Amino acid sequence: METGQEDAGMLAFLSEFRGFRAEIKARLKEADDRMTMLDRKTAGLMRPALGAAAEAEAPHARAFGAYLRVGDDDGLRALSLEGKGLNTVVAGEGGYLVDPRTADSVRSVLNSTASLRQVANVVTVEAVAFDVLVDRGEVGSGWGTETAAVTETATPAIERISIRLHELAAMPKASQRLLDDSAFDVEGWLAGRIADRFARAEAAAFIAGDGVDKPVGLLHHPKVPVATWAWGSLGYVTTGTAGDFDPDAPSDAIVDLVYSLDAGYRANGTFVMNSKTAGAVRKMKDADGRFLWADSLQAGEPARLMGYPVLIAEDMPDIAAGAYAIAFGDFRAGYTIAERPDLRVLRDPFSAKPHVLFYATKRVGGDVSDFAAIRLLRFAAA
Repeated sequence: METGQEDAGMLAFLSEFRGFRAEIKARLKEADDRMTMLDRKTAGLMRPALGAAAEAEAPHARAFGAYLRVGDDDGLRALSLEGKGLNTVVAGEGGYLVDPRTADSVRSVLNSTASLRQVANVVTVEAVAFDVLVDRGEVGSGWGTETAAVTETATPAIERISIRLHELAAMPKASQRLLDDSAFDVEGWLAGRIADRFARAEAAAFIAGDGVDKPVGLLHHPKVPVATWAWGSLGYVTTGTAGDFDPDAPSDAIVDLVYSLDAGYRANGTFVMNSKTAGAVRKMKDADGRFLWADSLQAGEPARLMGYPVLIAEDMPDIAAGAYAIAFGDFRAGYTIAERPDLRVLRDPFSAKPHVLFYATKRVGGDVSDFAAIRLLRFAAA
């Protein structure tokens, strides 16, 4: 009797043990499945390897393309919620950040256009302004003797220049029928239109902007002869002839312009002029009959004048009486461009039906940051 009870108890124990083991296996399998799913999500959130970059960008590109074509922002919102594009939604300001590839192409065009952006100091900021601190003084010094008292010397002067960022906008439009055409590269078209508009507006403002809702241009500041130059103004030298180079020694004005700049700035000097002025300058020769102008033999390298690179900026004035048609200086030190890194696009299908407007904005500012680093050539007798 006792043996039978023991056998029954053993069988019950084995049955419970098997059930417990089955439950443990089931829970382990469930936990394993959860870990596998988590790994997949984590892998989706991780930044891809270089070879898979195009595949990883595809969801954002498709979502952004859908927003541009039909105004469907579900994909962009989903990417934001999933953590794949946390900077996609701009609820506070309206619109969406441009797809990174489109933004890169716009920025590439801006950097490659013939404007001061090529030679100036370009900084990226998140604030509404960028302050430049310039030390324009010298610490005084003097010779002393062992027993004489040391006298107080001069203190350097620090200048603060605040460069405010202004909103630059473009609003290209396209018909909805064109956007519905799947063969139409809407992102490429949008990037090209925005880049062209922004590039032309920036280039003009960096040269002659008045600072009212736009950057302060290079030529907007007061201009004085080099002999009476003071901080806050740009110094100039003259050609000796109103509206032209001197007929007897035309190249002397170029030489005077170069050597009116301090040696520290001159080492990094660049000429800035438009195509018409360049056409006149490249004909000049020195006393030995050699051209001052030398075209580059390497693709992508600028031409050189007296050994210094030349930037052709079409927004510089033409040669005329009293015109400041040529600038020379260290523009990396002398002119600063501040900009925000993002580019926003707002789709408007209502204001210009049956067309769709794309309101694109970016923020950029610019101003002279070192008045001692730039000199101008004035086409005047005095």
